Amino acid sequence: MSRPNTVYTIYIASTPAKVFEALTTAHYSKQYFFGFAVECELKAGGAFTVRAPDGSVHIGGKVLECDPPHKLRVTWNVTWPGLVEKLGETYVTYDIAQAGDSVRLTMTESHERDLPEDILSGGRAGWPAILSSLQSVQETGRPLSVKMEPPMKMIAALKAMGVKVPG
Repeated sequence: MSRPNTVYTIYIASTPAKVFEALTTAHYSKQYFFGFAVECELKAGGAFTVRAPDGSVHIGGKVLECDPPHKLRVTWNVTWPGLVEKLGETYVTYDIAQAGDSVRLTMTESHERDLPEDILSGGRAGWPAILSSLQSVQETGRPLSVKMEPPMKMIAALKAMGVKVPG
């Protein structure tokens, strides 16, 4: 069993069904996930894919648990050559609950193996922007315009481990 490495909780003026749909469909995810499209078979064992704006598969995985609109747990593996072999699998869990007139969304990222902080820094920089943009789309219909710098500490650590990093 993996331990959580990163946990974010946000509150969104929305419904659990709308948040769940945003997390599992290309139409919504392209809006808040900076052009990336989530494709999800809503059943345990189903495919979970995130496509880059050019259509290539950026993240591949499978659905481990699916309880619409309350919970989704998936493997979340960036498709860079050698990455999963070096780091093990990554797991992302979304817990969605009604919280008064809002929704409490908790995203938990955990890993098959213990990872150094430099590796974890990439996700820890990206998740707040993604989740904040999701909140903005749900509440205003508009994504955030966020200028993200490349996660240089993570990239350097991956290269030192022998992972071929694109670009």
